[in-house]
Amino acid sequence: MAQRLIVIGGDAAGMSAASQARRRQGPDDLEIVAFERGHFTSYSSCGIPYWISGLVSERDQLITRDPETFRTQFHIDVRMRHEVTAIDLGRREVVARDLEGGGEVRERFDTLMYATGALPIQPDWARTDAGGVFGVQTLDDGAALRAWLDADPKPRRAVVVGGGYIGVEMAEAMIQRGLSVTLVERAEQPMSTVDPDMAELVTDAMHGLGIQIRTGLSVIGLEERNGRVSAVVTTEGPIPADVVVLGLGVRPNVGLAEAAGLPIGPSGAIRVDRRMRVPGVEDVWAAGDCVESLHRVSGLPVHVPLGTHANKQGRVAGINIGGGYATFAGVIGTAVTKVCDLEVGRTGLRERDAVASGFEFISVIAQSTNRAGYYPGSRPMTVKLIAEKPGGRLLGAQIVGWSEAAKRIDPLAVALWNEMTVDDMTALDLGYAPPFAPAWDPVLIAARKAVDALAAADR
Repeated sequence: MAQRLIVIGGDAAGMSAASQARRRQGPDDLEIVAFERGHFTSYSSCGIPYWISGLVSERDQLITRDPETFRTQFHIDVRMRHEVTAIDLGRREVVARDLEGGGEVRERFDTLMYATGALPIQPDWARTDAGGVFGVQTLDDGAALRAWLDADPKPRRAVVVGGGYIGVEMAEAMIQRGLSVTLVERAEQPMSTVDPDMAELVTDAMHGLGIQIRTGLSVIGLEERNGRVSAVVTTEGPIPADVVVLGLGVRPNVGLAEAAGLPIGPSGAIRVDRRMRVPGVEDVWAAGDCVESLHRVSGLPVHVPLGTHANKQGRVAGINIGGGYATFAGVIGTAVTKVCDLEVGRTGLRERDAVASGFEFISVIAQSTNRAGYYPGSRPMTVKLIAEKPGGRLLGAQIVGWSEAAKRIDPLAVALWNEMTVDDMTALDLGYAPPFAPAWDPVLIAARKAVDALAAADR
């Protein structure tokens, strides 16, 4: 009899694991059943803001593989619109509810792949029957928001609640749709993924795009009129709104895991080992936005929900489930985003992370340009480096700038991954030509400035 793999979750981590397992074992040896509660498999949730804005014209451009492809080419039994409601480890069964046809099914497993992703943080005030309030966690969410924006009467005023990646990207999408936009953030800055001095640059650029930013402000309710949202109520009064987009972050979707007794780590996500196995439970694996990872700089377990990690972790789990051997080496928190033409990148630790992890460090900010100063289209770029004292090991980096800024975080991420010092980095052989960089690349300028700061700190 073939072994049976049950996959809970049909997006990046779950279907990467299922696909890799299938590549190593045929259907006669391994039967694979995947449950997905939504309408889509293997899609780019990171692309949703760009579909909402109209930059990506068709929804299906965001879908990597549809359910029928998995069924016919990979021989994976994909059960769409089925929500797993319980895991019985003793009986080696999952219980799933058919969200459209009704009824309940029980399916046995020999191996379980848990890939439920993350859930959007939704405060009590956001739970409303009024139309016009949206999260953007799934492609279903994106479809609902786009339909609202396209319908009559067309909304004119958008309020985005939350100033992280999703909030900033959705503020851009609303601007590009021609709406007036207010971004509300409870903290004193948007983009808390970077340090305040770098976030200030983002704030200034967003103001320049016409986005109103209200920081240090909490949302406490909504107002509605004729069944539609009409305002967001804050601690400083109402802000008119025809559409409200929630960008308050996510939390790991671990309800089923907790109920089944799977171990939850200090980050609130599922604990896994380097091979993506759930420790202490036979033949149970987990990957994606529901698990915690090891941060290679701080050495601490962290929850970093990114599609890049979900795909890699799912691949690792699938290789191992299929009889191979692979490990996931951890994360350093590399991420990029943009607000219209402004680009933001970060990797490693922020200053407050370095303090919390007990490092002694220096930080420097270097101003440069994306191209040779005399070349047409040259724009400013700001690079911040954080380096450990006294040895100079790179701990973190942040970049804010215009064209060609964000992807310069990649050489910094490679340096960080390989524990290079800022002195090592000054000798990096980076590409140069006037259309692409100054003779001294902004990365090298920042590294030189960090070396000087370390020398000054030693005196």
